[in-house]
Amino acid sequence: MLRPERYDVTSAVVALLGAPDLGKELGRKGTASDVTLYNLVRDGHVLTSVEPTQFPEKFPPLLYAIALADRVILVATTLDRALAETLATLDLFDSPTDIYLNQGVGEGELRRALKGTRFESAALPALDVPHLREELVGWSPTQQADGPVSVRLDHAFPVKGVGTVALGFVQRGTLHIHDHLRLYPTDREVEIRSIQSQDVDVREAVPGTRVGVALKGVDADEIDRGQVLAPPGTHTTGNQFVLGNRRNSRYYRGKVDEGSQLQLLIGLQLAPARIQSVTPERLELTVDRPLVAAVGESAWLADLSAAPGPRMVGRGVLEQVKLDTGPPRSSTV
Repeated sequence: MLRPERYDVTSAVVALLGAPDLGKELGRKGTASDVTLYNLVRDGHVLTSVEPTQFPEKFPPLLYAIALADRVILVATTLDRALAETLATLDLFDSPTDIYLNQGVGEGELRRALKGTRFESAALPALDVPHLREELVGWSPTQQADGPVSVRLDHAFPVKGVGTVALGFVQRGTLHIHDHLRLYPTDREVEIRSIQSQDVDVREAVPGTRVGVALKGVDADEIDRGQVLAPPGTHTTGNQFVLGNRRNSRYYRGKVDEGSQLQLLIGLQLAPARIQSVTPERLELTVDRPLVAAVGESAWLADLSAAPGPRMVGRGVLEQVKLDTGPPRSSTV
C-alpha cells in the first residue's frame, strides 16, 4: 500500500575503496554495474555503500564511487599500484576520508606512501568491520534541503508493466509524485509516475534519499549517468568551459597542452574533453556534449590513456559555462 507520507529517514552514502566485498559486510546488495551499491536500513537510518567494482581495470568506476559518496572509507590491503592510484585520486577530492590498515600492511610503510598527500597525518586504525558498521550506521552528513528539487541519476532500466525506472539520490528539495521535471542537460520534460525508496512506495522523498522513480516521457536508453531531474530553469548546461584555480596532480606524468584529449568529470558526468588553451591558472576546454554544470562548481580532469602512473590529471573550479549551439541554420522559403 502506498504510504501517504514520505519515507522520513536519515541517509548517508559511503564509498568503500581498497577492500573488495567489504560492502557485503555493511549491507544488502542492490544495484550492480561498474559500481555496486549495498544498503543497510536500521533505526530510521539508511546507509548506502558504493564499491568501484571494475576498478582498477577501469578508472571511471573509482571516480563515480568517490563522486557519489558523502564520505570515503579506504582500506590499505596491499601496497600496490591500485592503492597508489586511489591515494593520488583522493588527494584531489575534498571528501572526508578514513584510512584503515588491513592485515599485512604496516603503519610505517603506509605512512611513507601517504607522505605529501592530505592524509600524511591521518589516523590509521586497524580495520574492525563490526565497529565500522556500527559507527557508519550512526553517522549522517548535513543535508541541504533548501531550494527546488534536484535528483542526480546514476542508473536506469526498463521494467515490464512499469516503463522507465531511474535510480538516484535526492540532492535538494522534496521530490513528489506527479512532479513535472526537466531531464538535464536535455530539453526533455518528464513526469514522476511513482517513487520508491528501500522497497517502500512513497509519495515524496527528501534530500539524501535513494530513490527509484518511474518516469513518463523518456525511455531508459535515453538516460545517462549524471543527468539531473529538476524543474525547468533551475540548472545550467554547457559544453564549453573555463576551468580556473587549477591544482595539478603531483603524480601525473603526462603533459596538458593545447589540443590534448582528456576526460572531464562534473558531478557524475564524465565526458571526453579537448583542451583549447592553457595557462598556469586556467584551462579552456570543450566537451562532445552538453553537461549539467554551474559556475563555482568543482571539476576534475583525467587521462584514461595514461601509462604508466596515475590517471588523475588535476582539478579546478568552473569560472565560465557556455552552451555552444553552433551556427544559426539558414531557412529557405
